[in-house]
Amino acid sequence: MLQLISPLGAGPLFLDPPSHDLDEGMDQVLSTPRAEARAELHRMCAIDRPLTLWMRHLADRDRDAWQILKQAVLTGHAALIAEAWPRIRVGFDAETAWRARILACQGLHAALTGLAPSIRWHGMTLEAPFPRDLELTLHGQGIILQPSLFWADHLLAAPQPDGRLLLIYPAVTPLPLRNTSTPDGPLSALVGTTRAQALRLLVRQHTTTDLARELAVSPAAASMQAKILRDAGLIVSQRDGKAMWHWCTALGLDLLVHGRA
Repeated sequence: MLQLISPLGAGPLFLDPPSHDLDEGMDQVLSTPRAEARAELHRMCAIDRPLTLWMRHLADRDRDAWQILKQAVLTGHAALIAEAWPRIRVGFDAETAWRARILACQGLHAALTGLAPSIRWHGMTLEAPFPRDLELTLHGQGIILQPSLFWADHLLAAPQPDGRLLLIYPAVTPLPLRNTSTPDGPLSALVGTTRAQALRLLVRQHTTTDLARELAVSPAAASMQAKILRDAGLIVSQRDGKAMWHWCTALGLDLLVHGRA
């Protein structure tokens, strides 16, 4: 894997496509067209990677070379990511909810300039520190903001095949170093321990069944807790077929932020 990844944080775009889970991402990696793989590997070598024999085989879509890549990704995930994944997901969800709150309340300029230090607007151009000169022009296809809980340096920019620009930025949400139960605090004292836990979970959408499983209570009890939070304006709920989905409101997110502080 280190043959493909630069110390600057750059890597071939086909190696980490935006996806919902490991299986979907792995399928996207393995289905990379030959022309795209070749272009991305040549781009990486132009930055600071030596063109190794294995990389040549990847560029030629050699089956064995891509199986080695698959095993490298899966092994790396199992060794480095899998055990911590629940905490990573919680941090990711909290960060995206917080960033969406900034976007809704303060607008696009504030949301983008707050991604990392030293970012500034110069007219209609967003300028940010970067190890080398790079100019990217948008063509109306939009930007995907993706926080990383592992990267703490400059923004990473990755144009996508559909024309959108993927911006990876350091998350401001801290990642707990170990699994611990959330201590009781002002939020628990205010709304109760179970409802405080439910509110923390609902920075990401959950069905009533999902919420019951996470809280280790019955679906009826989870529905009751959701109703109390909904009546207080801390969450909203929406029915989709037989499922009822719940998620935090802006007020609920503010309460979580101030309670944590």
